[in-house]
Amino acid sequence: MDFDAIVIGSGFGGAITACRLAEANYKVLILERGRRWDKTNYPRNPGDMWVWSDEHPEKENGWIDLAVFPHMSVARGAAVGGGSLIYANISCEAPASVFQSGWPPEVTFAELKPYYDRVAQFMNVQTVPANQWTNRMRLMQEGAQKTGNADRFKQLELAVSFDKDWSYALPDPFNIIHSKRFVNAQGVEQGTCVHLGNCDIGCDVDAKNTLDRNYIPWAEKHGAEVRPLHLVTSIEPVDGGYRVSYDRIDSGARQPGSQTARLVVVAAGSLGSTELLLRCREIHQSLPNISPFLGRNWSSNGDFLTPAFYSGRDVSPSQGPTITCAIDFLDRGDNGQSFWIEDGGFPNLLADWLRRLDTSETKNMAAKLLIDAFRHMLTGAEPFRNVMPWFAQGVDAANGTLSLHHSLFSGKPCLNLAWDIGKSKQVIDTIVAMHLKLAAATGGHPVVPPTWSLAHDLITPHPLGGCGMGDSMTNGVVNHAGEVFNYRNLYVIDGAIVPEALGVNPSRTIGALAERAAAIICSEGR
Repeated sequence: MDFDAIVIGSGFGGAITACRLAEANYKVLILERGRRWDKTNYPRNPGDMWVWSDEHPEKENGWIDLAVFPHMSVARGAAVGGGSLIYANISCEAPASVFQSGWPPEVTFAELKPYYDRVAQFMNVQTVPANQWTNRMRLMQEGAQKTGNADRFKQLELAVSFDKDWSYALPDPFNIIHSKRFVNAQGVEQGTCVHLGNCDIGCDVDAKNTLDRNYIPWAEKHGAEVRPLHLVTSIEPVDGGYRVSYDRIDSGARQPGSQTARLVVVAAGSLGSTELLLRCREIHQSLPNISPFLGRNWSSNGDFLTPAFYSGRDVSPSQGPTITCAIDFLDRGDNGQSFWIEDGGFPNLLADWLRRLDTSETKNMAAKLLIDAFRHMLTGAEPFRNVMPWFAQGVDAANGTLSLHHSLFSGKPCLNLAWDIGKSKQVIDTIVAMHLKLAAATGGHPVVPPTWSLAHDLITPHPLGGCGMGDSMTNGVVNHAGEVFNYRNLYVIDGAIVPEALGVNPSRTIGALAERAAAIICSEGR
């Protein structure tokens, strides 16, 4: 075997598993489809490499991958560090009630708690300092108080490095000269947050504690090798392990290659891991005995955003961390639904993108209406200054099904999502009603996106499921440790194994599952 372990993907599942295996002296290879980004090459201008294309990744291998299905779109990162580069920094535990049903009995909140803590410590999570509250945080707290939900308001822990001496009172506070450089616990240089608001598109001062600043460099210090721009195409058993085949993107072309390992971890995310295993089972037929449950119980995690416009009120959603706090209804205290409301943020670059976007040939009328509504508000030097993006996540029905079908355009097999919104409509409607209530209580004028009100279309950056944990092949694809049923030493360790919606940002839960799985692998000497 070329390696002890090959890890496919470098998001929260892959980076953490690879790190812990490398620490335990496994010879580890990480294959990542995306680039290695840093502040020298983050996309900033309209002509930069923003978009990842599944059809032509050798030509378009940019920052974000938007997969569009009927009634559901999924935003994914493409990078060394996976979704940690595009997410809003939230690091939180799922409520204990989530684990009371639908999970293998070995996976409980108490079982995961030490691993939750380990992720939080390694990623150095913090809350926004008291002297650095944003206008959105104050608006959120006001909304909670005025709707009788003051006790539900809470600050959230963020994977961001703050400087307690920074404040909005400083002269030119958003100037990067106020960011203090330091070396983190993993030996990587970072800076402190100066509230630039670019969390989702790459932090200009390195204040965001992304996986490429902690788990991945720590893995590399222990001998792990990271190969960006490697697209895995198949996995097949070979004597004593597996052969992983891939295409390497080089100079605008795809170059085939392969490596072997006695242990393989699939960590390409909910869509990526599920699609890879579907292809191995149904097209390559290299893994024919994967559970028939593969592709089932997919969830959008109930993500929803309602913008509200505030005449004369400075909201400034482009200042500060993208999400900072929540109003917590995870106890099902509103309409019997489990969800929480969060503040949202927009980078200022979004305004430039919306202004330039050509919608003359847009066939989706709901999408065109939404874009035109935003454009109407894009005036002045700070176009989003009076906009509050009321955001949320909730426990949806987790009843999506991923499968392969042949494209009408190319004739090639591609991923399809069958998503029945009917069973999840109640939680989304409850979220929308709370958004309207909070906006009204604080003097805002909410605009329910016509993508929902007219077309019942949703978008999520938090896809879960497809390779769910279960007791056996009858209700899952992997066991409680992420090992694929019928295939020893083949694991899935990422959001794909989460068997139901969490209703909260999932990164720390995925991380805790990865910490636990890696500990089991090492303890068993796999």
